[in-house]
Amino acid sequence: MPSETETPTQSTSTDRAARLAVTVFPVLVLVAGALGLLLPDAFADFTTDVPYLLGVVMFCMGLTMSLGDFKGVAQRPWAVGIGLVAHYVIMPGLGWLIANLLDLSPQLAAGVILVGCAPSGTASNVVTYLARGDVALSVSVATVSTVLAPLVTPPLTLLLAGEYLPVDAGSMVTDILKTVLLPVLAGLVVRLLFGRYVDRVLSALPWLSALTVSVIVAVVVAGSAAAIKSAAAVVLLAVVLHNGLGLALGYGAGKVARLGKPASRAMAFEVGMQNSGLAASLATAHFSPLAALPAAVFSVWHNVSGALVAAWMSYRSRAERIG
Repeated sequence: MPSETETPTQSTSTDRAARLAVTVFPVLVLVAGALGLLLPDAFADFTTDVPYLLGVVMFCMGLTMSLGDFKGVAQRPWAVGIGLVAHYVIMPGLGWLIANLLDLSPQLAAGVILVGCAPSGTASNVVTYLARGDVALSVSVATVSTVLAPLVTPPLTLLLAGEYLPVDAGSMVTDILKTVLLPVLAGLVVRLLFGRYVDRVLSALPWLSALTVSVIVAVVVAGSAAAIKSAAAVVLLAVVLHNGLGLALGYGAGKVARLGKPASRAMAFEVGMQNSGLAASLATAHFSPLAALPAAVFSVWHNVSGALVAAWMSYRSRAERIG
């Protein structure tokens, strides 16, 4: 989203690129998944590169951030706090509940829960913008949830997924620090030091992130290609339920807290959209490629559902103003 340092022309260009990337992103991920499924041997050697690919995505996220994002947290700590609690309570809880209700295998159950324990998705800010939601709140919640991920995601995964598979929470903390927090901070520092030059390439960052996540999905799908045919239906059902209930309960949390409609829209996407790239990377490193399958499917589905829900919310917002 636009920063304080961007000119109106740069802001418009960045917004247009971000909207287009979010719209095309599901198609890119679907194509990548199909390639991984049809040509698994072509991606077999890239499994160990997934954390580095995720680092590229998070570095791009850092490049789009500014100190103003953190000022927003200080200005509305109550609303941001509600968003964080809702995110890290609703989605992990839903993941555990869905894994039990669908009687998923240990690998898939751990994968679904890990998706729920991840921080907010990197596209949630743009989708909130498209939905005419509170973008400032969305950016604040996404930023803090990402910064807190090393402290929150591993213990939550250990608590909820430990009954299915062994979880090395300490090693997971180290991996999140290396693949998420450090690249984000590096991107932020580069933006602060060389903002004039970074602004010139901001419109390309959503595309770079989208392409990189697509490669991650192709690698993850290739790693579990043999098991996808038997597990695809139940994984899709789990992902649709997880994401749909997350969106609904996130919106409901905003309404219960009386944050207003724009903020409630932001809450919906900050709760229901996850950093599935991180979940896929952690699942591949700590569990198995099969455990990363829910994250790969979530990467496709939450962008499709997010775009559709955002379009509906935007339509309702316009209709209410006209009415």
